[in-house]
Amino acid sequence: MNADGGKRVRRRVLSAGLVVATVLTTALSVWLAVGLAGQRGAEQRRQDVLAAARQSALNFTSLDYRHYDRDSGNVLKSATGDFKEQFAAQTEQLTALVAENKSVSEGQVLEAGIVRSDARSARVLVVADSKVTNTAVPDGEARTYRLQLDLVLKDGRWLTSDVEFVG
Repeated sequence: MNADGGKRVRRRVLSAGLVVATVLTTALSVWLAVGLAGQRGAEQRRQDVLAAARQSALNFTSLDYRHYDRDSGNVLKSATGDFKEQFAAQTEQLTALVAENKSVSEGQVLEAGIVRSDARSARVLVVADSKVTNTAVPDGEARTYRLQLDLVLKDGRWLTSDVEFVG
């Protein structure tokens, strides 16, 4: 093989090497970009779940006999499924009880953490305090709640499908 043939072979090998390096670099860049987008999506979902759970717990622990219709409506707006049905079924009875006792509950969410979640459902533990006043305790009484909320994604919104008091 002469010198020109050797140069041609080296150029082809070098060109092939550059093509392979370019393809690998592009593939790695795409893979990293997709991974980063997935992480951002997961983080956004996490924030959305926590915000919905916090608001639902706040609605659930903040009720005032003077505007109970509005307050119970707030609970129902962020509810779905069995929880919504059960709460709605008890609203009339609760309205009378809350009015009779002149109950006011001012909730405050202290902490919330996701136990598990996927693209369509989540379970969140929430710690909330509430100052409760009524005819039996006119000066108020502090209460702490530990709630387990199950949420589902429905029509683009995270809604509470179950609430349990946990120890």
